Amino acid sequence: MLLLSLHVLLLWTGFAEGASVSDGSCTFENSTCAYKSAYAFLPWIVNTEGHYVSVDTTRGIHGQKAVLLSPDLQPDEWSCLRLVYQITGLEFSPNPSILNVFVRPEGESFDSLLWSSQEQSDGWLIASVDLRYSTKRFKIILEGTLGADEKSSIAIYELKMTTGYCIECDFEENHLCGYTNSWNPNVNWFVGGGNIRNSRAVMPKDHTLGSEFGHYMYVDSVYAKQFQEVAQLVSPLIVTPISGCLSFYYRIHRQSSNAFMVYTRDVHGSYEEIWKMNDVRQGEWNLAEVDLNALFPVEIVFEVAFNGIQAGYVAVDDILFSGEYCSEERGAVFNAQEAGCDFENDLCRFHQDNKEWSRVKVKPNVYRMGDHTTGLGYFMLADTKFSSQSGYVGRLYGPTLPGNIQYCLRFFYTLYGFSKMSDSLAVYIFEENHVVQEKIWSVQESPRGVWLQAEININKPMTCKVVFVSLCKSFWDCGLAALDDVSVNIGHCQIADRLPPIPGKCTFERDDCGFQQEWQRRGIWHRIRGPTPTSYTGPRGDHTSGVGYYMYIEATNMFYGQKSRLISRPLWAIYGKQCLTFFYHMYGAGTGLLNVYLREEGRRHKEILLWTRRGEQSISWLRAQIEYESERQHQIVFEAIRGISIRSDVALDDIIFQNKQCGDLEDTGTLQSSGYLEDFNEIDF
Repeated sequence: MLLLSLHVLLLWTGFAEGASVSDGSCTFENSTCAYKSAYAFLPWIVNTEGHYVSVDTTRGIHGQKAVLLSPDLQPDEWSCLRLVYQITGLEFSPNPSILNVFVRPEGESFDSLLWSSQEQSDGWLIASVDLRYSTKRFKIILEGTLGADEKSSIAIYELKMTTGYCIECDFEENHLCGYTNSWNPNVNWFVGGGNIRNSRAVMPKDHTLGSEFGHYMYVDSVYAKQFQEVAQLVSPLIVTPISGCLSFYYRIHRQSSNAFMVYTRDVHGSYEEIWKMNDVRQGEWNLAEVDLNALFPVEIVFEVAFNGIQAGYVAVDDILFSGEYCSEERGAVFNAQEAGCDFENDLCRFHQDNKEWSRVKVKPNVYRMGDHTTGLGYFMLADTKFSSQSGYVGRLYGPTLPGNIQYCLRFFYTLYGFSKMSDSLAVYIFEENHVVQEKIWSVQESPRGVWLQAEININKPMTCKVVFVSLCKSFWDCGLAALDDVSVNIGHCQIADRLPPIPGKCTFERDDCGFQQEWQRRGIWHRIRGPTPTSYTGPRGDHTSGVGYYMYIEATNMFYGQKSRLISRPLWAIYGKQCLTFFYHMYGAGTGLLNVYLREEGRRHKEILLWTRRGEQSISWLRAQIEYESERQHQIVFEAIRGISIRSDVALDDIIFQNKQCGDLEDTGTLQSSGYLEDFNEIDF
């Protein structure tokens, strides 16, 4: 009888001797197979006695990396990469070692992070990483970063790439596809079949092979000591979004009102039931099918609750997944993206009973801000003082949200003219008949003169609408409430903190994203949050959330004409158009210049000017987009030049590199010395 445990030392049978090894797989018996250590980093060392590769602090110091690159891969269908690994170091270390898995698609400038771990253990652990089908070739990159401990180490025992989804499993291999048992002192999931003969719950045949030598997972009530004891079999975490049909075979003995259910569980521990056992044929394998929409990271949990010690057993085998839904008879699919709006073209699916909210577009200047989306676009503005309703209330209704779904609502807001901000803007949940159910958010005293992001978790059993309510306490204490960039996503808001970063996007929230500076006789770009120290220059907050980090130059520490240069990490040579998007802030009477250059490999002293702005531009963050081409490895250089006075701070935020055309967008990069685009003063009702 084999008990499945998370931290078990996996004796992976690996590949049979003489068997062919699939591309992307390696047992590290005597070499790294077709994988190669990157020359510029620490090498991965093959341990011939233990049959694994490793890197440790005997060969490097804290922060140094070892990088292993796969050969070019191009699977014919969806694939799963499983790796057995171990990270060691001091317990509760503040700076443990980290193991990352990236994919590098052909023709892309940035690697995409697929998986990351800094979990230390005494034994081997298994991780499963889904690889989408792609028409492009790609490389798998394994990156180990050494921790601060003197005995830090990272080891990889085996890599195995197979076709299919990582949640699929027939339980015929010792690694069990990364499925784990949630430990319970009394009832647990075990491996049955094969040579295991220590339990009366073992069945004569599994489903996969139809043989006594096949394997399956089962849980037996014989060890239950109380009513409704629960055993859970947990899949690997699904990080790559999938939608389709989840199927599996199950078998029970003496049903006795046992409960057998399947849930999804997100990273915050929230469960959602997707299947429950009803009619069942005892003594044979039953097929179960259920539609699965894993649009955010979840685990699949197979849970059995016994009603006593004589309740028999439940067995599971052949878990499969298909990209096609189980049944063609499906209800209307809710598209969460359609529930949001940036108000650039219209109100999207938002509406109102009266005209308290107006869709406006203003020219930003040193006295008033533009919108959040581009700095030059549309947003919603409520002037509740002139509301036709009593109580000075203005309501803006969002689209209908189906019930029993976890949503994350995000939006940006800013307020003008209120002596006290508290409760001047609120969010309510309304039923279809417009009966107020619950106030789920209201503004508190917060920074002024900056777009602030709010995020709210919503999960209601009934169909509902989100309603933005602007409220004035009196005619004399009233102001303007502005709203922009409303978005709705499926899943918990904090899930975003657990997702891999978007390749090529830098918000400066965590670090400087690998940007470097030229120090010699140069000014310095600083990473800060909040307003800059000098009054009447610089932003009051960042563009990402209003309270996050951004990069800026502090003019008081520089002399007139001095330059500060911020340089991207090298970008690979890509054929075709590329688009650079960023937000910049140039406010202050003495503001100098902001230039963007293309620096190509081998032509460092011949940089190409792509874009420039001179002088004070706006009190708002403005969006810039630059379309360029380069068939060489290159870097992008942001150069700020200090102006004639200390009021010449320049700031950058939300930089995005994309391998595509910028499209028909307003501030596409052109060489302009200064000034705004057209003056927009119209109000669109």
